[in-house]
Amino acid sequence: MAHEKNHDYHILNPSIWPFFGSIAAFVMLFGAVVLFHSENPWMFVAGFVGVLFVMYVWWSDTVKENQVGDHTPVVLIGLRYGFILFIMSEVMFFLAWFWSFFKHAMYPMGEMSPLQDGQFPPAGIEVFDPWHLPLINTLILLCSGAAATWAHHAIAHDEDRKSMVQGLVVAVGLGVLFTIFQAYEYQHAAFGFSGNIYGANFFMATGFHGFHVIVGTIFLAICMLRAMRGHFTKDQHLGFEAAAWYWHFVDVVWLFLFAAIYVWGSVGATIH
Repeated sequence: MAHEKNHDYHILNPSIWPFFGSIAAFVMLFGAVVLFHSENPWMFVAGFVGVLFVMYVWWSDTVKENQVGDHTPVVLIGLRYGFILFIMSEVMFFLAWFWSFFKHAMYPMGEMSPLQDGQFPPAGIEVFDPWHLPLINTLILLCSGAAATWAHHAIAHDEDRKSMVQGLVVAVGLGVLFTIFQAYEYQHAAFGFSGNIYGANFFMATGFHGFHVIVGTIFLAICMLRAMRGHFTKDQHLGFEAAAWYWHFVDVVWLFLFAAIYVWGSVGATIH
């Protein structure tokens, strides 16, 4: 009776996963340095696999905590605030790439800079036509976001798992299609990553967004599998709610990328 829980907070059990996660992350990053210098990928691959394993088992423990009732309303508030802060940090991450792009576009430097002709994009760079594949990808991502909203509404208002799964199938499928089209676009780019600031900005901004799309697609796919197993209820679906928030964040970032880099960045430039 002395140890009986008489509060709504969740006291975490001791876990080895933070320790092993930090070790795996160190091996992965150290392996990346080795890869850059010796082209030996094995340490990086081992660390990356370790990170994926820790993510899987650690988040599996979190799902089990939810299933046994540890995620009380008070705990859910903290989890929501934590995920909101995570998304805010992601916003600042992408803000850096937008800042770099706008800075070089509006204030191209002079003779001693990579922009030797004082124009942006630099002379000889053929940019993508924004009204071709980029526009198609924009519509794909918006439709995927709408499907995720459909799934969210189904579980939050009607507790309709069948409609939730259907919405998630559409959202995940469109997310995969977006990634395929993005890879196709990269293969047909008329400029490279190195040698000019436009290419570096373009591939860093859109590439990191593409990475977030892959992460978000996996996030939604896991929620789809959990929904098939009956994990979510009308009052307990924070895992999916977080995935939906993340996916809408990815949508909004792409709209800004499309408007800034593809549309505004193509004005006056040579179209590929």
